[in-house]
Amino acid sequence: MKSRGTKNLLLGIVVLLALWLGNGVGAFAQSQKRVVQLSGVIFGEDSLALPGVNVYVPKAGRGTTTNLVGFFSMPVLVGDSIVFSSVGYERRHYIVPQNANEYTTIIVPLVHDVTYLKEVQITPFPTEEVFKEAVLALNVPLEDESIDKKNMSAELLALMLKTTPMDGPQNQRYYLNQWSSSQSDKFQPVSNPFLNPFNWVKFFNSLKKDKKK
Repeated sequence: MKSRGTKNLLLGIVVLLALWLGNGVGAFAQSQKRVVQLSGVIFGEDSLALPGVNVYVPKAGRGTTTNLVGFFSMPVLVGDSIVFSSVGYERRHYIVPQNANEYTTIIVPLVHDVTYLKEVQITPFPTEEVFKEAVLALNVPLEDESIDKKNMSAELLALMLKTTPMDGPQNQRYYLNQWSSSQSDKFQPVSNPFLNPFNWVKFFNSLKKDKKK
């Protein structure tokens, strides 16, 4: 029994040593990775820069965000997996290659993350049976046509025609007519009706007629 317990103890010590050595080798290997200054610009599908995009290395726990013009710059290690994420866009991943230069620049396009939801019809009735009962219970007047006839009377339509302002096409036509008249009279002297002697004759004749009446 003692020999078996001793073997288990030795086996546990060996496993712990192996794990410790493995972590040490991994940390040493990571410390030997080259540091790369990664810079870049992130833009959307409309070729406009995207500010506030998260740029981070999940395993290392370090990252940054893009500025107002979509630019970012951060130190990374060769082989790091970098994630680009922003609300409303699909995530992008980038792995720093082994042959990356000391100063590497990239351009990252992001695509909209569109989620289509199923159509939802909202009705005021919980079930189809309740809806049928409500329709059958409606009291719709079938012979009351006096309101429609009153609205279509000739006097009311004439009043609406006088008080209704011009619509868009009529305003455009009026403007074009005014512009055409101004262009036709552009190189002609502008006539003043107060300087027209015939207008004065008509005016005095009208005054005489009013006095006779």
